[in-house]
Amino acid sequence: MQNYVDIVLLFFCQRTLSFIFVRNFNKRSMSVLVNKNSKVIVQGFTGSEGSFHAQQMIEYGTQVVGGVTPGKGGTMHLGKPVFNSVEEAVEKTGADTSIIFVPPAFAADAIMEAADAGIKVIIAITEGIPVADMMRAKPYIKERGAILIGPNCPGVITPGEAKVGIMPGFVFKKGRIGIVSKSGTLTYEAADQVAKAGLGVSTAIGIGGDPIIGTSTKQAVEMLMNDPETDAIVMIGEIGGNYEAEAARWIRETGNKKPVVGFIAGQTAPPGRRMGHAGAIIGGADDTAAAKMRIMRENGIHVAESPAEIGETMAKALGVGA
Repeated sequence: MQNYVDIVLLFFCQRTLSFIFVRNFNKRSMSVLVNKNSKVIVQGFTGSEGSFHAQQMIEYGTQVVGGVTPGKGGTMHLGKPVFNSVEEAVEKTGADTSIIFVPPAFAADAIMEAADAGIKVIIAITEGIPVADMMRAKPYIKERGAILIGPNCPGVITPGEAKVGIMPGFVFKKGRIGIVSKSGTLTYEAADQVAKAGLGVSTAIGIGGDPIIGTSTKQAVEMLMNDPETDAIVMIGEIGGNYEAEAARWIRETGNKKPVVGFIAGQTAPPGRRMGHAGAIIGGADDTAAAKMRIMRENGIHVAESPAEIGETMAKALGVGA
């Protein structure tokens, strides 16, 4: 009897240790948001934008497992299956990530459909989704445990593993610097600057420039702060809103665990005028670029005065030659 009990205990101990090992291994191998194991579906797959960028993602090496275009289910596109619904796509492919190229009037429904189907990382490229629609979609997906990046964003890239977005993959060199940005173009510029400084990128997250977005600057910075593959962070903001100030204060409150370099676009923007993004409009004294740069400095962030100084500023913050 005792031998039987010992065998049972040994079996359960082995199972427990195996579970702990697998869980910890998965944690170690998991990048921020996307990696080589991400199974991606494209909503709006057969449209012109969806087709173009899906092809780019496939060529980069992203594991695109199919796409969704209602009415075209059962066909093939770019060598991948097309489904009528996200639910069907998830059931047939095991997809866990979605990228959305759907017209603004239908994009919020596409976001909610993805969350309903069990997709955990939703990246919405679409620009100009009606604010009322996003006010419905944002709490809806939060209740279902999904993370939304965007809308009106360039996407997310973990260099050498997965590109889920519209960014030029060749600009991003593998390294240990995380990037969080509200601007697509400045995301690419920051990646280039970091590469020229002899550094590289762990994960770059373009959070989007619409008035209501799924993931704030602070939330994205927090992901990178908790990422063991990220040693420092570039945080790019713009006029309007309080995302950057909220992130800067959180960074100081949590002990400035990693060096952060900040840049704010729109330093010459006049009050009350929208500059590029729908969310980039000065509404108060703390919305200006100067105020945001001051707040960042007060909270221990290294501020670059221009995009051309991002790489040099990061190298100095890390104490390496640029």
